[in-house]
Amino acid sequence: MGIVLIGQQELTHYMEYHKMTKPQVKEYNCETGEEIVRDANAAEMAQMKLDAADAKARKAEAEAKENAKAALLKKLGITEQEAQLLLS
Repeated sequence: MGIVLIGQQELTHYMEYHKMTKPQVKEYNCETGEEIVRDANAAEMAQMKLDAADAKARKAEAEAKENAKAALLKKLGITEQEAQLLLS
C-alpha cells in the first residue's frame, strides 16, 4: 500500500474548493484496489509544509537564475540564440 501526495498548490486549491480545513491523504492498495481517503496525520502535514517550502525555494532560485541570465545577456547586448551560438 502506498501514500500519494499531491503538490501544495493543487492541495491548497482542492482544499479551498471543497471547503476542507485539513489535508486529505489517499491510500491505494494496488493488490486489492481498495482506496482509503483520510485526514493527514501530524507527520504528513509537517512533511507537506516542508515540501511546500522546498518547492517555493526551488522556484525562487530558478527565477533568480533566469533573471541573472537575462541581465547578463542584456549587459552583453546579445540574444539568447546568439549566446547559444557562441557556446556551441
